[in-house]
Amino acid sequence: MKFRMVHENYNVVDLDKSLAFYEKALGLKEARRKTAEDGSFIIVYISNENADFELELTWLRDHPQKYDIGEEEFHLAFKTDDFEAAHKLHEEMGCICFENHSMGIYFIQDPDGYWLEVIPERR
Repeated sequence: MKFRMVHENYNVVDLDKSLAFYEKALGLKEARRKTAEDGSFIIVYISNENADFELELTWLRDHPQKYDIGEEEFHLAFKTDDFEAAHKLHEEMGCICFENHSMGIYFIQDPDGYWLEVIPERR
């Protein structure tokens, strides 16, 4: 029996704001979308050409308040081939929320408070 990770879900309050953030910060673009017939939810899968893994952003009409994401002890990690340029972009965006200089990594935070780890390619 084999398993392959295919996506992770984050619930979001403002879908357009989240889509804009993920495209600018990480180059993730909409791959496909599912909209409930009654308008109660929209699910958007975002990805890029570097991996077949997707991030699923879910907007729920009847949940307009911020999500309680606890102590943010979970995260999704991204490797980059240009760590310095990524750090500069995220610094300009004001979304860096934690840096671990001894490990050579940092975290950014999306509009809903989810943490995303940025890791340099190690050669």
